[in-house]
This record gives sequence, structure tokens and C-alpha cells, in this order.
Amino acid sequence: MRRTLFDLVRPAIFALDSETAHRLAITALKASPKRKGRDDVSSAMAVNVAGLNFPNPVGVAAGFDKDAEVPDALLGLGFGFTEVGSITPLPQAGNPKPRLFRLVEDKAVINRMGFNNAGGQAAFKRLTARCDKVGIVGINIGANKDSDDRIADYAHMARLMAPLASYLAVNISSPNTPGLRALQDESALTGLIDAVVEARNDAGAARPPIFLKVAPDLEPADIDAIARIALDKNLDALIVSNTTIARPNLVSRHAAETGGLSGAPLRKVALQRIRDFRGATGGAIPLIGVGGIASADHAWERIRAGASLVQLYSAMVYHGPGLGAQIASDLKRLMKRDGFASIAEAVGTE
Repeated sequence: MRRTLFDLVRPAIFALDSETAHRLAITALKASPKRKGRDDVSSAMAVNVAGLNFPNPVGVAAGFDKDAEVPDALLGLGFGFTEVGSITPLPQAGNPKPRLFRLVEDKAVINRMGFNNAGGQAAFKRLTARCDKVGIVGINIGANKDSDDRIADYAHMARLMAPLASYLAVNISSPNTPGLRALQDESALTGLIDAVVEARNDAGAARPPIFLKVAPDLEPADIDAIARIALDKNLDALIVSNTTIARPNLVSRHAAETGGLSGAPLRKVALQRIRDFRGATGGAIPLIGVGGIASADHAWERIRAGASLVQLYSAMVYHGPGLGAQIASDLKRLMKRDGFASIAEAVGTE
């Protein structure tokens, strides 16, 4: 990995607790010079997914920009797209601090944030203010922890955000809201998708694609059921995957913290889940690969396994916000090395 300015300031950043450092990163991005996101979709790096033209396949995963404060700053850094949220109908503080931990020796992160965000209306105002901006901004929607009807929460958020979203990402796979992953069960998932699609359609002319974000901690029967429902309901893509509750051979002093694990230890299982969902869907639904991607080689491996797009978050903790543009640039070299004329041509050719 090339040395960057971030490498020089990283010791000072790592001297701060993780959540303070993250807040500092958001503040710095808000204050950074405004750079226009790329809208060139004619190059070999461009990928079309669900009718959306992504200028390159490297995006920012949900969780980094929870309150939709800096989507345009992230696009200006060279990412092909960004996903804000998760956003819930009502504001909520999330879980008690500390709730975000760097596992430096493992190049990983554990979080138990708990969908902390300022709520749907606050995000709606920010996103309305950027409506004339170029670039693909997905909106990741969730349910409030104390909601009596979580499916109604997702429907409300779909209706509210549909006019502003390039795509809607339905997050039912966070391990940090008790009971949320139960919505991945077959009967619950069918009802949830029906409600979200109906709410999206009720929102007017804007009908953004609907993506579903799934957990890595799934049994083969779960994968088959989710794949079947996604195909039956004509979902536009699957985001594979969220953080894991597993703890594979960690050495950091924070290894025993509860919450979702992301970063390098998630890489192998997230890659396998792409392969699993590629097989279960027969390649009939686009996949977005997330989890442990920290280099172009990792991204290329995910693309060759079946991912049309990839997303980063934890790797930026260790390599800085310029990582997305570096990976996109290096992907171009790998694509040419292996004899592909475009990224799209390489998807699923493992």
C-alpha cells in the first residue's frame, strides 16, 4: 500500500477514541474544498446496476455517513457511489458508549452503535438540499429499536426517502438492534419487502431500485430462502454482507467486545457469501460485495466471484479516505492485466 498523508497523521488519529476520530473525519469532510463527483459513465470502469450508471464500482458502505452529512464530499474523493444511513423514522441515541472499537492488530473494527442517527426528517432536509448534485447516493433505511411495528418503520422510511434516493437499501442485518435479524426469516422477509415496495410505489413518480442488505451469518437454507424471495419479489440487488457476530481468531484486546465485527477477519466469509448468493440466484440478481475489502486485489476477487459493485468502510479507518480512488485506479490495471474490456465483463468469471 502506498504511503499517503493519512499515514503521517494516523498515529495522532489513533490516539483518539474511535468514535471521536470518526466524528473528526466527518467534520473534516464537511470543511473540505468542494469537488464535483464524477458522472462519466462511458469508461470501461462504469457499471450499470438496476438501471443506475455507476462511474466506477467502488462505493462507501452504510455506517460511515449515518446522517447524510457528507455524501458529496465522499463522491468528490473519487468513489463511484456512497450509501448514507442507516436512518430510522425517529431520532435515536443508539447504544451506550463506548460502542466503537479499533482492533488494530486484526485490522478490524467492532461496533455496537445501534442505529444512532438524527432521524428521518433531519436526513430528509439534508438530502433535499443536495438534489441537484450529480452522483449516486443510496439511502440505507432501518427501524427504531423501540418500534411496535418495525415493518411499518421500513415502509415509512421508503415512502419518505424514495424521492431523494438513487436506491433504497433495506437493512435487516445489523446485529446491534435486538431482533432485527429475525426479519431475514422467510415469512417476515416476504411481508417486509411487500410493504417497502408498496410504500416506494406510493411515493410518486420516483421509484428508486430496492436493495436488500443481508448478514454473513447465514445457513445454506437461509441463503436459498433469501435468494428465492429476492427473485420472486424482483429485488434489484443484494448487498452481501453486513458485520458478523463471529470472532475468528482475533488477537486484539478488544476481541471480546460485543457487536458486529468488520474489516480483515470478515473477508473470507464475505467472499464466500458472494459465491453462495451467486450460486443461489444463478447470477440473475446483481450482488454488491462488502466486508474486509482493503485493496484492489480484494475488490477484484469479489468482482470475479460475482459482485458487480463493492463497498468499503473499515479499511478507511486504517488507510484513509483516499483508499476508494486508489482501489478504483488499481482495478483498471487488474482488468487490463486479465484481458477484460470492462469491469462488467469480469463479474462472476471466477
